[in-house]
Amino acid sequence: MLDMNNILKQAQKFQEEMQKVQETLSSITVEGSSGGGMVKVVANCKLEVISVKIDPEVLKEDDQEMIEDLIVAAVNQAIQTAQKRAEEEMKKATGGMLGNLNLPNNFKLPGM
Repeated sequence: MLDMNNILKQAQKFQEEMQKVQETLSSITVEGSSGGGMVKVVANCKLEVISVKIDPEVLKEDDQEMIEDLIVAAVNQAIQTAQKRAEEEMKKATGGMLGNLNLPNNFKLPGM
């Protein structure tokens, strides 16, 4: 027979752990770059862009489309790296309790 009190305590503990993970994710930063490092983007693992650095040499090119492409590529790389790192942190925090659910990127646990 299931012990509802125990289940509720475990759910509360899990929710507290998830809150800690969310706080941790905002402090972990990753970098994406493009153009051989001429454009660098720093983002946190909550997928927020923290900074963008563009080498002055890129700006001398006066090629707006190329600059835009370099920025997009660096941002995308930073986001992909942040997503992978966030997944790793979630697995560590949950001890694999969620298994390999392969949840969609936009999936949010209640309260998160």
